Amino acid sequence: MAESHCKGAEPVVLCGANSYEQKYFFNQDFKNLPEEVQKELQVMCVLFTEDVGGVLTLRFTSGGTLEFQVFAEDWDYLFDEIGSGLLIRKYQKEKKELLESLELYYKIRFLGMPAEEALKSGEEEDE
Repeated sequence: MAESHCKGAEPVVLCGANSYEQKYFFNQDFKNLPEEVQKELQVMCVLFTEDVGGVLTLRFTSGGTLEFQVFAEDWDYLFDEIGSGLLIRKYQKEKKELLESLELYYKIRFLGMPAEEALKSGEEEDE
């Protein structure tokens, strides 16, 4: 397990898209994820930045929660901040199963949590 994946470490980026450079990034530490999942993440990130602009990253917190992080340059007057929030909530609702599965995968594979504990921590977050 790499040092950056230990508890208390900086968040670990899973993937992201940048509308300014028109690029997509996928962290190769997660190359073992099924290809369909990798493609779904790519489509989600790229469509997000095409719709609202800015930079989107999906990253895991030190506790294993997957979060959406959005950044926009100060000069970017076309960035849609309201649309950004709405689209994130839409993805969280429509892609709930995928996002929860990614969190479970991260907690077990990278944080070394026993499966039972990882499942319990996901149930507690839903409450």
